[in-house]
This record gives sequence, structure tokens and C-alpha cells, in this order.
Amino acid sequence: MTAIYLGIDVGGTATRWVAVNGEGDEIARGSAGGATGHLFNPDERTKLKSVLETIAGTLGADLRPRALSIGLTGYGVQVRDALRALVREVFGLTDEAIALDDDIALAYRAVFAPGEGHLISAGTGSIGLHLQRDGTPIRVGGRGILIDDGGSGSWIALKALDRLYRLFDETGGFDQASLLAETVFSAIGGDNWDATRAFVYGGDRGRIGTLAQSVAEAGAKGDPVAAGIIEEAGVELARLARALISRTTQLPVAIVGGIPRLHGIKPEIERALSDLEVYFPQIDAALSAAQRAATAAHKQENR
Repeated sequence: MTAIYLGIDVGGTATRWVAVNGEGDEIARGSAGGATGHLFNPDERTKLKSVLETIAGTLGADLRPRALSIGLTGYGVQVRDALRALVREVFGLTDEAIALDDDIALAYRAVFAPGEGHLISAGTGSIGLHLQRDGTPIRVGGRGILIDDGGSGSWIALKALDRLYRLFDETGGFDQASLLAETVFSAIGGDNWDATRAFVYGGDRGRIGTLAQSVAEAGAKGDPVAAGIIEEAGVELARLARALISRTTQLPVAIVGGIPRLHGIKPEIERALSDLEVYFPQIDAALSAAQRAATAAHKQENR
């Protein structure tokens, strides 16, 4: 049996995990379905338990976790005890061997030590995070698509649909944004209101954000409405960075997630934050979490 240290990054649509040895070297990695920290919902608890059991089953009897660090989307202190109990049940670990956090804090720690920078994460949603030196979080944004999530994939998608249907109301068609209409409605699966309504209101909210790729494609082809939305998205993400700086101090800014990789987004962010140190790292939050679990376990053993 090989002792390992496990890092788990649980997102709403997918989970990634990495196992390392005592030196922090990767020895296994994998993926599983998504889940959330809404453990007050029995269905979500069942979903998360299934994800953890899938990981444990993949590791088998030969790879036994000695410590674990998990980041979970939607995690909060109100579910801390329930999550810790679930991890104990599945992996047989003591409380001291389990580190809990949300997925954004997990990503932050993959880029910065606490107090060293600001993280902006933009995917389906958007959020900014600064961890103070004592680990206390300062968050901006991240309130969901019904309130804001400015610059996120969902925000881009809903802005595009809003602009398209306002054009339709005013002109009876989409001629002034024909490329945007073509790409977005192709992704939706129809160009009538019934198709749009079913896509937006009839399914998982997470899939709304997938339309951001279509908006970026239309912008790259020269559609002025799409290009304008992409420009606004960059400004919105930059606003999160400015908000963190106003709450703390000027530090390097890391922008992560799928949205900064869309055509046209990165230049707009760089333009809006031209006076700051900004970079766009490709992070491996699960690997970083596993390595931190190993380090923390060694420190406990050496006390």
C-alpha cells in the first residue's frame, strides 16, 4: 500500500483530482462528475458523495490517502461539518488530515501565497478573491447570474441575447447583428423564441455560459455588437480587480478561467488594467492542493 496525499478540485460540472507522494511528486490523477457545496440539499449531498466514492474507488486499496485538501464550489462554513463528515466517511481520515475550502480559494493558493496578490476567476460565473496573510478572504462579485457575475460566460451570453432581442423588437429582425445571431442561434439549436426560451429557462443555468464562445466567434468575424459585448466583458473583469485593490492594496493580478482565453477578452483586460501587473496563468489547482496536503501532513508529523 502506497501512502498518498490527495488534492480535489470540485466544480459544478467536473471534478479533478491529483495524488502525490510524500515528496509532492504526482503519481495519479483523474476526473469525476461535478458537484456543489449545497449539502443542505439531499440530492447535492448524494451527488458529492458519489463523486468522492468514485475517486476512492479509482485509487483502490493500493493508494491510501494520508491527508486530503478539497476545494468545493459553493462551499461555506454552514456546511463545513457536513463536508468534513462526508470526507471522513469516504476516505477514513481524521479531521486533522482534512483541509476544506471553496474552489476559488483553492485556485488562489495555486497562484499566490496569502497576501501576495489578487485572483479573478471567470468561467460560467465570475468572482474576485484576495486572501489576507492570515487567510481571511476578501471577495468581490460571485453573486450569480441573476444578480451580476459581470464579465462571465453567462453574463456575455445573456448580454448577447438581450441585445439581439432588443434589435428584434426595434427592427423586426437581426440584420444589424447578423453574425452574432447566426452563431448564437446555431448553438441554441433554433432561431425562434421557443428555442431560446427552452435553452435559457428550461435547463441547467450553467449551459447558458457556453454561448459565450459563440459571441466571441462572432466578434472575431467582425460583428460589431458581439465585439462590443466582449469589450464590456473585459472591462467588467477589470472592475473586479479594481474593487479588490480599493479594498486592500495594489498587488499583482492573476486572471484565470475559460473566459480570458476567448478571442478579444485578454487585450481588453490588459488595456483596462494597463497600470497594473497582470498575468494569465494556467493553474493546476488539484495538484497544488495535493502538494499542500503533503506539506501540512509533514509539519504535523514533525511537531
